[in-house]
Amino acid sequence: MDLRPHLEKFAQRLAGVETELSDPKVFANNQRFQDLSREYARLKDLTVQGTAFLKALTDREANQALLKSEPADSEIAELARDEIARLDTDVKRLELEVLRGVLPPDPADSRNTIIEIRAGAGGSESALFAADLYRMYSHYSESRGWKVEALDSSPSDLGGFKEVIFSVNGQDVFKRLKYESGVHRVQRVPATEAQGRIHTSTATVAVLPEAEEVDVQLKPEELEITVCRASGPGGQGVNTTDSAVRVTHKPTGLIVRCADGRSQQKNKQKALTVLRSRLLEHRVAEENAKYAAQRKAQVGTGERNERIRTYNFPQNRVTDHRIELTIYNLAAVIDGNMDGILEPLMAHGLEERLAAAKL
Repeated sequence: MDLRPHLEKFAQRLAGVETELSDPKVFANNQRFQDLSREYARLKDLTVQGTAFLKALTDREANQALLKSEPADSEIAELARDEIARLDTDVKRLELEVLRGVLPPDPADSRNTIIEIRAGAGGSESALFAADLYRMYSHYSESRGWKVEALDSSPSDLGGFKEVIFSVNGQDVFKRLKYESGVHRVQRVPATEAQGRIHTSTATVAVLPEAEEVDVQLKPEELEITVCRASGPGGQGVNTTDSAVRVTHKPTGLIVRCADGRSQQKNKQKALTVLRSRLLEHRVAEENAKYAAQRKAQVGTGERNERIRTYNFPQNRVTDHRIELTIYNLAAVIDGNMDGILEPLMAHGLEERLAAAKL
């Protein structure tokens, strides 16, 4: 497939977006400005990737010509073969990135994201694992310059979480983290295990694109909002003010609670943001068959035999079962170095979309 015509279209559209962004009228329309800014960032990245792709093609052709002109056993021929092997990898990777731009972009990819982690099977060890996942996503987000904000949590006795909900704001958050939805399984010796036996526990992760007010309209008569005193760590201010907010969406029965901030008004806004995101996900699931029952299908029940990924501590191994990928560097992954898993998952998702589009 010749990608040059597509790269020319990207460059033309990038110039058009730059012109629009320079128009003072755009700044008066905040939503339009945000949409154009996101498109500009996407097109800018595509043009950079496209330029690198064309250069890699040219360099590979030059090395292939050099290889043909030299004796097969010469040192120059050996260097050319090594360079061709490297460039083959670069061409394939960059071609996928350019093809990603050819496909219609998922509007949710540029959204901020809400992540919900819940302890599954395994009791206290499951809650400790949920806390490990929370730290993993927090560290990864920090490494990419994303902002993490706690929304609600239910701590367990040993320092874990029965449930923790938080938002992640930044560029392409949902695009990179959407594959994390599902059951995560851990195999290790718990700190409370006296006989050194390996236990298997799980935690569930739900990744939701943050809904905006224009996506989901919340009618006041459909909401029941109550306040109460927050509990848990945080000092006297948390425990003596009615800052926790509980929102019930009457038509669906969805309940959202937010108690991590001291301001009742801020907790209310956060709770409404989570509610919109859950309702948006529910609506998309109903409207599109491929997302049918998305939450249930992705997250499952938390049983041990349901999993998208296994973290095996005795073997220092992380295995993603969807793409049969195994990495023997669990400590780095659990510390937030996740690109080694996320990049292959993104490439696999792109290949599936390309196959469906027959590209």
